[in-house]
Amino acid sequence: MGWWHPERPRAQRRFRRAIPLAGFVVLAAALSGCSTDSQWERIGMPEIKSEQGEHILQLWQGAWIAALVTGVITWALIIGVPIWFRRRSDDEVPVQTRYNLPIEIFYTIFPVIMVIAFFAHTVRVQNIALDEVENPDVTVLVVGQKWQWTFNYPDTEAAGGKNVYVNSAGGDDIPTLVIPVGKTVEFDLYSPDVIHDFGVPAFAMRMDVVPGNDNSFQVKPTGTGTFDGKCYELCGAYHSRMLFRVKVVTEAEYEAFLKKLAADPEHVSDEPVKGGVYSENLINHDEEEHE
Repeated sequence: MGWWHPERPRAQRRFRRAIPLAGFVVLAAALSGCSTDSQWERIGMPEIKSEQGEHILQLWQGAWIAALVTGVITWALIIGVPIWFRRRSDDEVPVQTRYNLPIEIFYTIFPVIMVIAFFAHTVRVQNIALDEVENPDVTVLVVGQKWQWTFNYPDTEAAGGKNVYVNSAGGDDIPTLVIPVGKTVEFDLYSPDVIHDFGVPAFAMRMDVVPGNDNSFQVKPTGTGTFDGKCYELCGAYHSRMLFRVKVVTEAEYEAFLKKLAADPEHVSDEPVKGGVYSENLINHDEEEHE
C-alpha cells in the first residue's frame, strides 16, 4: 500500500491565510487603544507632563505594540503548526517540506529590519528629548550632593540679578523645585561629591549628575501640578534621602515665588550654591564606613 499525500483541506488553507490577518487585527486594536488616559493605556508609564516626555511615551507604546504583534504571530506559528499539519490517520503522511526559500529569507531579513526600525526611532526620540534651545526661558542650576538637592535660580531679576535658591533643611524636609508651565526650562546638573541622578517620572526624563562633567537637559511642562522626583543612582548610605518635589505653576505664580525667595536673605546668594553642609560634613561619624 503506497503512502497517501492528501490535499490540504480548504478550511486549513483558509486558516493559514488568516494568520497575517489576525496579526493586523491585533495591531489595529493596539493602535486604537494607544491613548494616554490611563496607566493601562500608557503601559505602566506615569502621566506625562512635558512635550519631550510625550515623544518618549509614544516610543514606549510603539515598542510594546510591535513586541505584542510579533509575539502573537510567533506563538501562533509555534502552537499552530503541529496542530495544522499533524497526521490525521495511521496511513497518512503529512506533506513533507524540506525547505521554503521565501520563508527562510523572511525570517532572516525581517528581524534585521525590526532592529533597524527600533534603532532609528530610538535615535529620533533621543535627539528630540536631548535637543536644547539656545536661550531657554528658565535656567535652574541643580546641585546633587550628599544627601540633598539644591535648586539655584541664577540672575534673578527680583533679587537684583543675584542668585536665589532652595534646599533642604535636613532630616525629613523635602525641597520643592518650582518652574512655570509652558516655558522651556533648562536643568544644569552639578555634583560636588559623587554621582547622583536627577529624574522626574512625570517628565519621563532623568540624567546622571557626574562630578567634573556638568550635564544638562531641557523640558517644557505641559500641565500644572506637583510631581515627585528623586535620585536614580545609588549614591551612598543615605541615598534614600535624595527626594524632591517639582511644582509646575503659572507664570504669575512663578514670579511671585521668586519674589518671595528674594525677600528672604537666607535664600539669596551672589553666586549659585554648589554644595551644602552635607557635601562638607558627615551626618554620622561612621558614614564613611558605609560608602
